[in-house]
Amino acid sequence: MRKMQNLSKNQQIIFDLIDKSPEPLKAYSILFNVQKRGIKAPLQVYRALDKLVEIGKIHKIESRNAFIACQNSSCQISKATAFSICESCEKVTEINNSNLSKYLTGFKDKNGMKYNKYNLEFFGLCKKCISKKS
Repeated sequence: MRKMQNLSKNQQIIFDLIDKSPEPLKAYSILFNVQKRGIKAPLQVYRALDKLVEIGKIHKIESRNAFIACQNSSCQISKATAFSICESCEKVTEINNSNLSKYLTGFKDKNGMKYNKYNLEFFGLCKKCISKKS
């Protein structure tokens, strides 16, 4: 259990659950698992999730509508995330690549739009699933 400073009781309970989970968790699964700890309403869960995403402690996997704990100790940006997702076993891994981060920080599209937020998801097969197919 990673004790985080400045988290409310509900935020800490929800963070602990997500941090211990081997896979991304959906909001209603989180609610089901924290009800015995006093968090009864979906709104309580969503508020805590929103705050945890905002401060960069968890990330939302948009394609799965689920949440995962940040695994990058130097990650303090909730607006710039990238993940690899295995299409076979569905393992999700946070990508920590300085070249990718550097490229995306300065990226502008052909119309000159400079982006201040991104959430990228790369889909493929992990090493374990590739070796199963061989």
